[in-house]
Amino acid sequence: MIFPLGAAQRTQLDHVQQQVYDAVIVGAGISGALIAHELSSAGKRVLVIEAGPAEDPTRGGYDRYLNRFYQTALKDNQSPYAKNPNAPMPRSTDAHKLTPGQTDASGYLVQTGPFATDTTYTRVLGGTTMHWEAKTPRMLPEDFEMRSRFGQGENWPIDYDALEPYYQLAEREIGVSADVEEQRYLGLRFAPDYVFPMHAMPLSYLDQKVDEGIRGTSVELDGQSYELRVRSFPQGRNGIPNPKYDGNRGFRPVGAVSTHQTEEGGRCQGNNNCVPICPVQAKYHAGKTLAKALQTGRVEILAQAVASRVHVDPASGRVSHIEVKRYADPSSPAFETGIVRGKLFVLSTNAIENARLLLASDLPSSSGLVGRNLMDHAYLLNWGLMPQLCGTMRGTNVTGGIVELRGGSFRRRQAAFSVDIHNDGWGWAVGSPASDLLSLVDDHNQFGDRLRYQLADKISRQLLLAFMIEVLPSESNRVTVDPSYTDALGNMRPVISYSVPEYTLRGAAYARRFARLVFQRLGAADHTAYDPSDFGYVTYEGEGFAIRGGNHLAGTHIMGTDRRSSVVNVDQRSWDHDNLYLVGGGSMPSIGTANITLTLAALCYRSARAMIAQLS
Repeated sequence: MIFPLGAAQRTQLDHVQQQVYDAVIVGAGISGALIAHELSSAGKRVLVIEAGPAEDPTRGGYDRYLNRFYQTALKDNQSPYAKNPNAPMPRSTDAHKLTPGQTDASGYLVQTGPFATDTTYTRVLGGTTMHWEAKTPRMLPEDFEMRSRFGQGENWPIDYDALEPYYQLAEREIGVSADVEEQRYLGLRFAPDYVFPMHAMPLSYLDQKVDEGIRGTSVELDGQSYELRVRSFPQGRNGIPNPKYDGNRGFRPVGAVSTHQTEEGGRCQGNNNCVPICPVQAKYHAGKTLAKALQTGRVEILAQAVASRVHVDPASGRVSHIEVKRYADPSSPAFETGIVRGKLFVLSTNAIENARLLLASDLPSSSGLVGRNLMDHAYLLNWGLMPQLCGTMRGTNVTGGIVELRGGSFRRRQAAFSVDIHNDGWGWAVGSPASDLLSLVDDHNQFGDRLRYQLADKISRQLLLAFMIEVLPSESNRVTVDPSYTDALGNMRPVISYSVPEYTLRGAAYARRFARLVFQRLGAADHTAYDPSDFGYVTYEGEGFAIRGGNHLAGTHIMGTDRRSSVVNVDQRSWDHDNLYLVGGGSMPSIGTANITLTLAALCYRSARAMIAQLS
């Protein structure tokens, strides 16, 4: 049952307030969707609170997102989703740092510096999987042991082998396309006879040309040699199902046996706008899992309801209820206040919003670490022009990359990185192809057939290398709240204080040298230039870099083995409130060089089992 907007809003809120659910879940992204499905499948009654509108997870709702994307001139991460002052979302175009004397910043995030990030997240049904790129690599075994192996960061209270069965569950639900043999590197291990649900996505023509150019090239780092090659990335999008999956029973993604079946998702057609939205639903999004959860008949979704405060019974220390503000119209700040009750409460928004809600509720945890240790991958973009046509703009955004420097002994001194080969040209770096058109017309006076030829020639040779560089936890990188900064409903907005650690900058400096080497091997002209006026500009050892955010938010309620040094235990349950779970990327003590979605999904499967046991 979905409670959307409309005249019956008061009645719907009354209904919810009269219930005591087995679990109340705040947030309808992938974490909330997975847990709602697991709990409801086990016979539990679940209420999901969603801050955004109830664009229902059907073909019609998805088509409305597509139409909005097609009609808007600005094709950023949030372009399919209407602006909503009552549940505002960060936009990459809003990246801005408060300057001395300034009382507020543009956009939703209040950034006090010293670094300003352009990271975004989406507050709609399905969460940020509605605009994610859908790369699903596993974390390396060494990522779970950073402190003991390299003297850096923090160890996890769980190791790779303990999480591996839950990786399998996450890969099944997402429908990951990958090849096990290609993914056996840097210690990655798989269960005997395991295969991914779908065959690996093929490398693009651009990937293949880069691979041809760098094969046989090795780099030396900390006494170790790394031979370079291009590998296909695991992808959360529909490809060709693997008949050997699940003991030779094969894998059948819902609605994905042919390209015309788009109710739940067709096979990937190689469209290049995976970010923000796939036109045929080939890319997984959490709306698919929510739809399955609703079919159990034990899940209710209360949309346009913003959780504003978590209330704790002082006698027991348990959460008693959550206060919500429910609005009827996204364009109006008018709202009704209500409360929702449950046996368990699950905060599953994201690392920033979970921390914001807890701090707004005066719940910093006994460790004082709520909001601290904010992490996000630091992206360093390098762009060059290949000497031959390479088919840029064909395929999904990223099909392959260079992953050999994701791990190694050099991590004692500098950050590791993964390298994405972008099939969508220089768009992220300089706004191509619009910037190419303006340059050819305004700077080179090209028009007619000559303009068309030069435009096609340049775009088809563009190569963008995006280095995803690890960031370690630091207590000074944090989320706070301030009553001076509120949204339209009067809820306090997140205040971000963030800097790029020297460990990461050292990795970025090496990444820039690495990119020059790759361009040299490929015979590509290096066009990389970082503007000192860029909001993400940083300097290290006399060289300047423009750092971008990765939308991979983690670390604001990290898990650990005791309440003094962490916020949640290995089940993602609060040390302080035994019926409160804080799930998602915020629980991760480190992020390594893997996109975080697969790992946080695996953690949620593990936590769901703990919740079911606790409710039983």
